[in-house]
Amino acid sequence: MNHVVCCCDAGRTAGSGHLMRCLALAEELAARGTTVRFVADLGELPFAARRLATAGFDWVPPGPDPVATVLGSAPPGPGGAVPVAAVCGAVAPHTAAPHTAVPRTVAPDAVVLDSYLMPPWVGERLRAAGRPVLALVDGDSPVQPADLYLDQNLGAERDPGPAPRLAGLRYALQRAEIRAHRPAQPRVARAGRPGVLAFFGGTDPHGAAPVLAAALAATGVPCDVTVVAATAELAAAVATVPVPAGQRRRVIGPTDELARLVTEADLVVAASGTSAWELACLGAAAALVCVVGNQRIGYGRAVETGAVAGLGELSALREDPAPATSTLRWLLTDRAERTRLHATAWQLVDGLGAGRVADALAALRPAAAGRPRQIEPGIRSGPPSPE
Repeated sequence: MNHVVCCCDAGRTAGSGHLMRCLALAEELAARGTTVRFVADLGELPFAARRLATAGFDWVPPGPDPVATVLGSAPPGPGGAVPVAAVCGAVAPHTAAPHTAVPRTVAPDAVVLDSYLMPPWVGERLRAAGRPVLALVDGDSPVQPADLYLDQNLGAERDPGPAPRLAGLRYALQRAEIRAHRPAQPRVARAGRPGVLAFFGGTDPHGAAPVLAAALAATGVPCDVTVVAATAELAAAVATVPVPAGQRRRVIGPTDELARLVTEADLVVAASGTSAWELACLGAAAALVCVVGNQRIGYGRAVETGAVAGLGELSALREDPAPATSTLRWLLTDRAERTRLHATAWQLVDGLGAGRVADALAALRPAAAGRPRQIEPGIRSGPPSPE
């Protein structure tokens, strides 16, 4: 397989989670000699555009016709800035310019789709063009017609879903940065003044940072808190939260050093979602907040495993942060509990999922006669692919 295109949602509202898990797979494919190009609108996410550039990957926005862009038949837009079709999210002024060194006329050998927003005709037309499609899904999220599905969420292997499918944390996609920082053994919580890292995705579209900064402050426990604020507006909102005596707080913007910061923190406060599996791979002692409805199942399952502490739903915390404050106070003062969380989380995700998915992608063949596959929502996943 010489050339793969990853087509995914990205933006201020859509966030960067879809992009980051596609990046993990792209890194694995590139290590095997495959050229990977991204089709995503990163105009609102300059930090994500820098991340791709640093990793050596090109990107272009979807344009009015994402399929034509993926297949390399779409003409470049004026000045390289192509408006995004309404189906791919709201158009916004670009602050990062598209970057591509791969000729746009090079058609991919396979396509990875990771989107809640694109209509099903995207997958249908790609398969009709003879391109094998791997589609990422999350539980009951929208399903694209595809040759293979991936649901990398906890417990997905026990759920009904489209087939054939790779399911469960065995296939959780971890970026090279995450794997490089994964400790060889679970950490033992250190004694002394704890350090806390709080981050809520690449864009924090629901404004969790100031809410959880206030909950941490309300604990009154002496600690050093680092809050990653996705925007200047969120940084300003966090700055209005009083810092109690004995605590220190610093606010930083989106960073490429997040994995290192996680491994250095005694406690991580974060949103449930894709980043939860990254935290598990890193063996973090984490407290998660459910920021949006489609995270409820994954959040509930993660808490049930005992690998993370649950802080509840963000909407509820806005009204009454006391339960979250109580949980955070307990975690900050109970070293044994943090050690238990380190060990339980570390055992949950082994960091090898991208390799397993890349193996399965390499085995895909074009759909017979270009006919679209019928979605089979009631069929459970088959046996896992071999190591």
